Amino acid sequence: MAPTTLLTMFNLRPELREKLAARHRLLGPLASPAGQLAGDEHAGDIRVAVTLGHIPFGAALMDALPNLGLIAVYGAGYENVDLAAAEARGVQVTNGAAGNASCVADAAMALLLAVVMRLPQADALVRGGSWDRIPPQNWRRQPGIGAKRMGIVGLGNIGSRIAVRAQAFELEIGYHNRARRNDVAYRYFTSVRELAHWADYLVVAAPGSAATQAMIDADVLRALGRGGYLINIARGSLVDQAALIAALEAGEIAGAGLDVYADEPHVSAALRSAPNTVLTPHVAGFSARAAKNLDELLLENIAAFLEGRALATKVSR
Repeated sequence: MAPTTLLTMFNLRPELREKLAARHRLLGPLASPAGQLAGDEHAGDIRVAVTLGHIPFGAALMDALPNLGLIAVYGAGYENVDLAAAEARGVQVTNGAAGNASCVADAAMALLLAVVMRLPQADALVRGGSWDRIPPQNWRRQPGIGAKRMGIVGLGNIGSRIAVRAQAFELEIGYHNRARRNDVAYRYFTSVRELAHWADYLVVAAPGSAATQAMIDADVLRALGRGGYLINIARGSLVDQAALIAALEAGEIAGAGLDVYADEPHVSAALRSAPNTVLTPHVAGFSARAAKNLDELLLENIAAFLEGRALATKVSR
């Protein structure tokens, strides 16, 4: 049997490329796939496309791939895959659901600890040789992490793991979700604003989509309040970035820990200079364990598709 042709939409890690190349014929990555594939002699051979959630994958690209049957998203997010167009063309979509969930949950707690306890500032003080000039009694005392309330926006694979970790810090858990979950005892809130008003820490863990665009807006940030902290490990699109910068500069919230941004990899100077923030470059999902899990999910979904079996993590509208 001839190897299946796969289109890759991004630069694969060498280990993953090697695994895929051992079983399939690889094309790509392509900078502008729809244009480059128009009339390409190999376009009709491509049955599987491997992509990332932030890369646009719409109807025009699908039409340039007449025999495409599977869009395999490497990672949990699939916000830029046109699911309606895929469904209309009989193209199945999978993702890496839960593959890096534990790693991202760890990062959410790390960001929370870092921003509340001012760990970057403490590290800079020691490295800068200023410890003796700022004795401990002059260091601004922090409220501590425990015995407070964490509100989680999106109680899915990642949000659920964040909740488990937060409980170890003696935090009370509330959440907002598309629907109430009957399998958890956490307090449910029907709106993000109500959750923010209740919470000391608001953690964003919902998927990016048109429905969640800028759901953390100025009103939600005001509800979170001067003692509240925002943590975002989901997608930058979920937070109104201008409103967040304004809230930080005005002291309307206490601080923010961010791993994702509105226009990655570009982060505005205003956000980079905003007070009491901890910023990381969208690396919450990066770990050896996560990479292994995501590789295995991707390989299993491709194999299942080619063999006519049920897909492990099928995405539907």
